[in-house]
Amino acid sequence: MTAEKQNGYDYFILAPTIILLGLGLVTVYSSSSFLAEHRLGDSNFYLKRQLAFCLFGICSLIVVKNIPVTFYQKMVYPLLGISFILLVMLFIPGFGKKVGGAYRWLDVGGFTVQPSELAKLSLAVYMAYSMSKKGQSMSQFSKGFMPHLIIVGIFMLLILLQPDLGTTVILGCWLIILLFVGGLNLLQLLVAIAVSAPAIWWLISREAYRMDRWTAFINPWEDPTGLGFQIIHSFLAFGSGGINGVGLGNSIQKLFYLPEPHTDFIFSVLAEELGLIGVTAVVLLFAMLVFRGIKIALDAGNLYSSYLAFAISTLIGLQVLINMGVVMGLLPTKGLTLPLISYGGSSLVVNLIGIGMLLRISSDK
Repeated sequence: MTAEKQNGYDYFILAPTIILLGLGLVTVYSSSSFLAEHRLGDSNFYLKRQLAFCLFGICSLIVVKNIPVTFYQKMVYPLLGISFILLVMLFIPGFGKKVGGAYRWLDVGGFTVQPSELAKLSLAVYMAYSMSKKGQSMSQFSKGFMPHLIIVGIFMLLILLQPDLGTTVILGCWLIILLFVGGLNLLQLLVAIAVSAPAIWWLISREAYRMDRWTAFINPWEDPTGLGFQIIHSFLAFGSGGINGVGLGNSIQKLFYLPEPHTDFIFSVLAEELGLIGVTAVVLLFAMLVFRGIKIALDAGNLYSSYLAFAISTLIGLQVLINMGVVMGLLPTKGLTLPLISYGGSSLVVNLIGIGMLLRISSDK
């Protein structure tokens, strides 16, 4: 048994996951305590819920780690069906919960569930199954491109209607990466990208709030107290952090300057409190997790496991890149959380289930 893998657990996956979870709990408390005390009268409100999500997610990881990968091949279409039904339920009065003008959550016993998170994992299982089954025929337009575009496109449309353009764009980019790795003709991919770009711009331009985000991205200083307020204070958080940070709990920007300091902009709070050293450590931990996942994909014993490990790793990696890009002003605001760190049960639990799958594939080698 190698040093990197003991008791059936790949420590190059498990170690960064546990460290990021611990850092996430600390940062969630630091970024939300003042907000929770002001809004809810309980400074520990978000910490307690995140801790419960974390424990449930770890239990789910352990369970999934012990399930054979072949089980997911049998569950491809049931998982897709459940995800589809949950996404449709968002638009049925009495089921979907409207927050910030979007129907992205189902209210289940006082907890909100985000069906799009389960949809991502279900699509990863489907894409791995479908691409491994098609094999060499993946290069054909009718077998490699269209079936996957239709299935993933249906889910993208349901997510877009919530509306959630950020997750839709992530799924689109992820689909192109998977199809490229699966062997789809490069010309077909280039055509898909060329068609998608103006379509995305049209979706942005037809909604005033999306154009506002684009304007704030291009020149936040044009309206520093309005459209640019959020990203400018994110810049201030990074600048204030310097090399060593201002210390845990000492962030200023979390005090109602950043509107969602414990979710979308938690990385800004972390940068202010832990500085460049903390930011670098987090980036390296995510890099270790994602690249180890890709290494597992390359070493997997069969094509299905290989595609599944790659699909899960790239999903996590894309969301990390986009969240970090947004808070540093490199991308327009998308409203996406930082995996394993941001507050939010659905994202946390689903990501831990995905990591459980990676651990299983690693142990099967």
